[in-house]
Amino acid sequence: MSTTIAFDTHAYVKKLRDAGVDERQAEIQAEAILALVEDRLATKQDMATLKRDLADVESNLRKDMAAIEANLKRDLADVRKDMATIEANLKRDIKELDVKAETRIKELDVKAETRIKELDVKAEARVKELDVKAEARIKELDVKAEARVKELDVKIETSKLELRKDIESAKVDTIRWTAGMFVAQTALIIGALFAVMKMNQPSLQPTGYPTAPIQEMRLPAPSTPAPPPPALSVPVPSMVPPSR
Repeated sequence: MSTTIAFDTHAYVKKLRDAGVDERQAEIQAEAILALVEDRLATKQDMATLKRDLADVESNLRKDMAAIEANLKRDLADVRKDMATIEANLKRDIKELDVKAETRIKELDVKAETRIKELDVKAEARVKELDVKAEARIKELDVKAEARVKELDVKIETSKLELRKDIESAKVDTIRWTAGMFVAQTALIIGALFAVMKMNQPSLQPTGYPTAPIQEMRLPAPSTPAPPPPALSVPVPSMVPPSR
C-alpha cells in the first residue's frame, strides 16, 4: 500500500541529538513515530472503500428504518385494538361497580334506618324513664316543701302566741307603772294643796298672848316611780329553709 509521508525523520533525529538525546535513541523514536503515522494515514482507496461502506450502511439503515416504521405502525394498530378492548372492559367494570355501589348504598340506607329507629325507641324509653324519675322527685320535693311549710306555720303560730303573751305582760306592767305614777302625782298635788291652805289660814289667837312657833311645813316626798316596762324580746322565726 503506497503512502505519502510528510514527516522528516532526519530533521527530527537532528533536533533530538542537538537537545542531548543519544543518536541511537533518537533514531528509534523517529522510526516509531513514522510507523505510527503510516498506520494512521488513509489512502484514496481506503476513502473509496469507506464511502462504499457508508453507502451500504445508509441503505441498510433505511431498510431497517422502514421495517421499524412498519413494525411501529403494526404495533400502534395492536395498541389501539388493545386500548379499545381495555376501554370496553373498563366501561363494563365501571357499570358493575356502579351496580354494586348502588346495592351497597341501599343496604347501608336500610341498616341506617333500622339503627335510627332502634335509637329512637331507646331514646323514647329513656325519656319516659327520666320523666317518671323527675315526677317522683318533684312529688318528693313537694311533700318535703309542704312539711317544711307546715313546720314553719307551727313555728310562726307559736311565735305569735309568745308575742301575744309578751305584749299582754308588757301591757300589765305599763298599766301598773302608769297607775303608780298617777297615785304618786296625786299625793304630791294633795300635799301641796294642804300646805298652801295652812300657810294662808289667819291666826285666831288674841293679841298679847304668846304665839306658838310656826312649824315648818314639808311637802311629802314623792313615792319612787315604778321602773319602765322591760323591752319586749320576741323571737322571730327564720323564713329561710335549712340547707340540705
